[in-house]
Amino acid sequence: MNAMTEQPQEKPQLTEAEQKQKYNFNKLVKRLRHNVGDAINDFNMIEDGDRVMVCLSGGKDSYTMLDILLSLQKSAPINFSIVAVNLDQKQPGFPEHILPTYLAEIGVEHRIIEEDTYSIVTRVIEEGKTTCGLCSRLRRGILYRVADELGATKIALGHHRDDILETLFLNMFYGGKLKGMPPKLVSDDGKHMVIRPLAYCREKDIEKYSAAREFPIIPCNLCGSQPNLQRQVIGDMLRDWDKRFPGRLETMFTAMCNVVPSHLADPKRYDFVNAKADGTPRADGDKAFDRETFSDPSRISILSSKPAASACGDAS
Repeated sequence: MNAMTEQPQEKPQLTEAEQKQKYNFNKLVKRLRHNVGDAINDFNMIEDGDRVMVCLSGGKDSYTMLDILLSLQKSAPINFSIVAVNLDQKQPGFPEHILPTYLAEIGVEHRIIEEDTYSIVTRVIEEGKTTCGLCSRLRRGILYRVADELGATKIALGHHRDDILETLFLNMFYGGKLKGMPPKLVSDDGKHMVIRPLAYCREKDIEKYSAAREFPIIPCNLCGSQPNLQRQVIGDMLRDWDKRFPGRLETMFTAMCNVVPSHLADPKRYDFVNAKADGTPRADGDKAFDRETFSDPSRISILSSKPAASACGDAS
């Protein structure tokens, strides 16, 4: 053997700060994978043989969703395929090369759809008015059409837990409805299944993950539209609560998974008209004389608060 043969070089030791950073990132990855996996299982989002169309906007949420789904795909007990789709709506300044380049580099099947909805929206909507409503309707119709063309059985959107809570409060404060954003739903035309795999994921976790993975983020303000001020107000309120009252958002999301129609006030959801005191004990009866007990919000587990057959998932 040649005495001059180079010996394998030892890997440099990580500093204490680097070890801590690596440890925290691994915990973050595990938590996100766990939350996405729980959401998929609890709502039967993805089934064997599914073709999942992942809608990629270029923001932190959709990048994270695609990344986690690709990771889970390798270890899932079922087989499903993924196709990433981006809709280039021709906003001025949109960096159209970023997503195709990124998707080609990671080897993901993808399709870029070019539809000039920007011109339509700016022509129809009065200057100074928010364009988000019309823009989203046009975008949704295009995505449904593309799902048909690609043979997709599921359409995956990147909404997370905070988006779902924001929508709940938006509907309560401004719409007069107790309505959120479901993790899984059938489209208006009844032909498509929409899923939200990040339903149990916290936005702050997604932000950390996206930063660590260094995704090529595309800014979301290219259209020049005014922000949705109502959603901004709600978002600020939730972030303030999360900062001042740790665990409150977890508790609120748990509440969305533990609905008791008999203790609300919607006669279309519960038959108040024909309710009778017939002497039969009932699980949904009024415990008017029972003392209410409340847990520490930071210790509440959604899974432990619901029957196994209808568990909503652990969002902590």
